[in-house]
Amino acid sequence: MAIESHLAELEKRHQALEQEINEALTHPSTDDLTIAELKRRKLHVKDEIARLKLDASVH
Repeated sequence: MAIESHLAELEKRHQALEQEINEALTHPSTDDLTIAELKRRKLHVKDEIARLKLDASVH
C-alpha cells in the first residue's frame, strides 16, 4: 500500500511541475535556466515513477 501512495504523490508532483513549466513558458521574463531546471526535476520524478512501477510489477 505504501508504494501506491508514494506513486500517487509522485504523479501529483509530476503534474504540478508540468503546470509550473507551462506557466513559466508563458512569462517572457522567465529565463531558460529556470525552465531547464524545472524540466530536469520533472524528468527525475518521471524516472522515479517508472522505477517504482517496475519494482512493483516485479514483486
